[in-house]
Amino acid sequence: MSKIIVGMSGGVDSAVAAYLLKIAGHDVTGVTLRTWLSSAGKESRCCEIEDARKVAWELDIPYYVVNCLAEFEKYVTEPFVDDYIKGRTPNPCTRCNRYVKWDKMIEAARVMGADYIATGHYANVVKTDEGRYTFKKAIHTKKDQTYMLYALKQAQVASTLMPLGGLTKDQVRVIAAKAGLPVASKADSQEICFVSRGMDYTDYIEETARSEIQGPGNFVDENGIVLGIHQGIIHYTVGQRKGLGLALGYPAYVKEIRADRNEVVIAKEEDIYSKVIICKDVNLMSVASIDRPIHCSVKIRYQHQGQSALVEMIDEDSVRISFDEEVKAPAPGQAAVFYDEEDRIIGGGIISSVEY
Repeated sequence: MSKIIVGMSGGVDSAVAAYLLKIAGHDVTGVTLRTWLSSAGKESRCCEIEDARKVAWELDIPYYVVNCLAEFEKYVTEPFVDDYIKGRTPNPCTRCNRYVKWDKMIEAARVMGADYIATGHYANVVKTDEGRYTFKKAIHTKKDQTYMLYALKQAQVASTLMPLGGLTKDQVRVIAAKAGLPVASKADSQEICFVSRGMDYTDYIEETARSEIQGPGNFVDENGIVLGIHQGIIHYTVGQRKGLGLALGYPAYVKEIRADRNEVVIAKEEDIYSKVIICKDVNLMSVASIDRPIHCSVKIRYQHQGQSALVEMIDEDSVRISFDEEVKAPAPGQAAVFYDEEDRIIGGGIISSVEY
């Protein structure tokens, strides 16, 4: 029997993770991280405290709320806003996991004398023959969340349990219903957790930005010819098609965002594909180093299925990824995560530039 701190979001996945660990005989304590409050005092959808508290009550386990509002602002929301202002497309979940959730839960585990932390992520923690810790894709591929976890450090992964890696979402809901958990039928949250319901992410940026937000500018083609006026670069992401308001006689896509010129580059679909991307802030998981180019599968966004590519180190912090076949609309600011033939994370980094 181990003493385990379970990160409880108020959703069905973390509730079932706590339940499974308890019935397995472990000493379970629930912890919810208070990461964000809206101007109206509403909680983040990643930390719905009342629902988490109800689950803990039903499971008869101790439950605590840990405040990390300042850390969340510093490491997640401020960089999120700054990235969009600079024309990048950030992924706040990867930063939150690396710099907020795991650090805070491990700190809570240390204070409470716990052996492990656990979450309701759909992923599997594995240890390689070389003694490295990494994540392997979940059995339910559509719910697999390993992409969001690539930035965690070895000590963080080694301290983690993930009971749902071998289950499907339907199985999780059945377990929750049979256990009488009050969140068994609760819907999954699909939006950014710190953007209030009824708001768009651009509303949040405009409300919270601490630096100047550029206003309308030019839509241009790849040759710099003006095609129209955009609303401001924070409203656009690479690969976007809808909401451009352009009538060009062909489907138009955002190919590039040039914040220094306040321009949004428009192109045809066939022109937004690329074979080479550069990534920075690289974190390696299953290997300690990449001494020579490796051929593997690379995902460039959460819903991307992954494509074969050659990954080679440029320096200790950067990699060059050359795809066997072109990938559609790689977006600076998003993560690129590379996997081995056993669906284990080799490592990942943030897309910094794209070569067309």
